[in-house]
Amino acid sequence: MKPAAFATLMFTATIFGANHVAARVAFDHGLGVSTAVAVRSLATALVVGLLVWHAWARAGLRLHFTPRQVKAMVGIALLVALQSLTLYGAVARIPVALALLTFNLYSLSAVVWSRVLYGGRVSRHVLLTMPVMFTGLALALDVMGAASGLGARGQWDVMGEGVLLALVAAFSFGLVLALTQHEVAALDGRVRSAFTMLVVGLLALAGALLWPVVQGGDVGSLQWPNGDDAAAGWWGLLFLALFYGSAFTIMFTILPRLGAVGNSPIMNIEPVMALFMAWLVLGQAVGPMQLAGAVLVVGCVMSLGLRRG
Repeated sequence: MKPAAFATLMFTATIFGANHVAARVAFDHGLGVSTAVAVRSLATALVVGLLVWHAWARAGLRLHFTPRQVKAMVGIALLVALQSLTLYGAVARIPVALALLTFNLYSLSAVVWSRVLYGGRVSRHVLLTMPVMFTGLALALDVMGAASGLGARGQWDVMGEGVLLALVAAFSFGLVLALTQHEVAALDGRVRSAFTMLVVGLLALAGALLWPVVQGGDVGSLQWPNGDDAAAGWWGLLFLALFYGSAFTIMFTILPRLGAVGNSPIMNIEPVMALFMAWLVLGQAVGPMQLAGAVLVVGCVMSLGLRRG
């Protein structure tokens, strides 16, 4: 891989991680999860939509879809909305890096969905990797409560809801990857992304206005940062939208020109980068055994990605 491509992938993974750290800052100061997803997704849809319009105007980008592709894209958008809400819900409840590590199970989820829906083969490498990955995740999450001193029951009273949301995000995103690969891979990535972000943003906006989807709040109103230090929440909202939109745009503009793709195994260092940033910004730290577990999980995910490559 060219140095420029490697550096861009590292930068993209870092700002994706920074997006989640900024989101946690905003959530801690009153921002609602649905409101965050709506703002982030609609802002990204606008930027990517402008890229699509530019490509259509200058190069005649093909915008024809078959009925099957339309149905698949609607399903993908609904699943991404679920994944976005549940992952941000997890980030709001448990340490950022642990939420992202749990979410990284999407790589195994994609294999399972491909097997169930399309008869894809589960390789021996995947079967051997699974127990190692689950062991690493168990260590990272401190499932027995040894590092926290809370014991197993106390640990899950604190972590259970966030971990469950992250697992839902992982399984829904794994299905997104399977559907994308088998149903809409022929479509331009910018077109897919603009449509998906627009639908996700509108769904999250409707959810924020009509009912509290993931995080509690007043029905009929968006949940903006509030309290004595609301400014920190507004900065968090600004940066989560900026970081996510920038990373998303890089994935579909700069990376293809450098001969790299957004699903490169290098992108899976996001939890590691988030771990460092969460410690620096939020004061979230993990014990040595949890760190070892995190390394195992990231190593397994990168191994799966390199094997596919």
